[in-house]
Amino acid sequence: MQAQLHDKNDIKIFILYLLNNINQPMDYTDINDIVVQDGLVGPIEFAECFAELLDSGNVLELVENGKAYYIISDQGVHVAENLHSDLLGFIKNKSLKSALRLISYKNGGNHIESFFKSRADGKFDFTCRILKKEETILEIKLIAENEKQLELMKYNFDDRPEVVMRGVMALLTGEIDFLLNC
Repeated sequence: MQAQLHDKNDIKIFILYLLNNINQPMDYTDINDIVVQDGLVGPIEFAECFAELLDSGNVLELVENGKAYYIISDQGVHVAENLHSDLLGFIKNKSLKSALRLISYKNGGNHIESFFKSRADGKFDFTCRILKKEETILEIKLIAENEKQLELMKYNFDDRPEVVMRGVMALLTGEIDFLLNC
């Protein structure tokens, strides 16, 4: 897991960086999802910083058929391209890749869910799902032996659900038999 951003300026630059590189109108929920999905920004910090970006004119609201969409303004583009924060380039690039993957999933009618419950024996019940147009196309339930294993399972599924789906399909269809012969 990556460390969470706490500096408001870093969070605002991060939001603008993602919006600038995605470069399409999105609703509030989708923007929230792409910003908080990697755990760099908490939901409360996102809400505060996004409101400030709206107030300052760095993000514009567009209303279409009664629904609000948001897009980065010319001023926001200037900020995103010219202000630098302490964010490392690989963190920005990884987050952008995750954001684009999430948008692609949503545009295809797909979304993911992952959650866990603590057990009395100290283990965790972990469930992950891929849904396409509200139909579950993959659901996996596993027991994580400890918190570290749970974090790794959740992180890897949330980060690359399409890889998990391809891997499960390959195993179940016998396309990678060599793993079964171990």
